[in-house]
Amino acid sequence: MAAEQSAKNHTRWDPLFHFFVVPVVSITLIAAIVQAVRNPGLASAWNVAFVAALATAAFKVRTYALKVQDRVIRLEERLRLSALLDATLRARIDELTESQLIALRFASDSEVPALFEMTLNRKLGRPDIKTAIQQWRPDCFRV
Repeated sequence: MAAEQSAKNHTRWDPLFHFFVVPVVSITLIAAIVQAVRNPGLASAWNVAFVAALATAAFKVRTYALKVQDRVIRLEERLRLSALLDATLRARIDELTESQLIALRFASDSEVPALFEMTLNRKLGRPDIKTAIQQWRPDCFRV
């Protein structure tokens, strides 16, 4: 059984991306640059450009997925906050930044109202929100 999720261990690593794609593309790019320096020419320059394009594509695909996921999290959290907050606090949901909304997803339903108010009043950032959470609500679906 996996360890319980907390502020210290909630970062998610995707083994295929982080430990295969990134190293392979990085090493290939370095090798292509070394080859281009040792044997300058159109073919070696094109090889560097091609591998750089592949590296860019790999990172863009990853960031696109994370952006879509963040949009879904924002929507989910706005809906959750609408259900959990009283009318006066509910009117202030739009004052939260994207980063604050995303961090609040880890707070349990019982502590959301107080943490929401503290976040707005103290202008807490993502790390501060995460460390202030007493009852961690795991997000096991993060990409």
